[in-house]
Amino acid sequence: MLKKIVNQTLVYWLGALVIFVDQVAKHLVRTRLALNESWSPFPWLAPYARILHIQNTGAAFGLFKEAGLLFTVIAVVVSVVILYYARQIPDGHGWMRLALGLQLGGAIGNLIDRLIFGTVTDFVSVGTFAIFNVADASISLGVALLALLMLVESRAARKRLADAPPPPVDSADVGQAS
Repeated sequence: MLKKIVNQTLVYWLGALVIFVDQVAKHLVRTRLALNESWSPFPWLAPYARILHIQNTGAAFGLFKEAGLLFTVIAVVVSVVILYYARQIPDGHGWMRLALGLQLGGAIGNLIDRLIFGTVTDFVSVGTFAIFNVADASISLGVALLALLMLVESRAARKRLADAPPPPVDSADVGQAS
């Protein structure tokens, strides 16, 4: 019984964990680094990975910078859809719950920033790649996992179809024209 409850609430617990970690990390960045200030624990590491405080009005990784309102609406819709769909997932689909929990936490984490600050705090800077945050990474991992699950399920369905025996022939239909 406890396992079933944990399984069914994984989406919510994981989403809450992502929101917590995301918001704590963003708070630390906002309170410890000035806007556009960077920090790296080791000087030799700075060209490859650093913490850089920026404010992002667009989507993950700095895309579509002037579409903040659109992404606020999208985050609300995605969160509602995930919350609804999470209740429909049958037992035994833990990976699906994991993917949705990551996406839910990321969407709400960035939504909180948009609603409170009007922008999203980004801070993870790796090489010359775009700057992102915990929520962005969580959404990206959740989407990648969901895509992988869909690919695996699609291949499994094709294999089941190919391995299925042909349907029985009704003797009454033999010899009749269609």
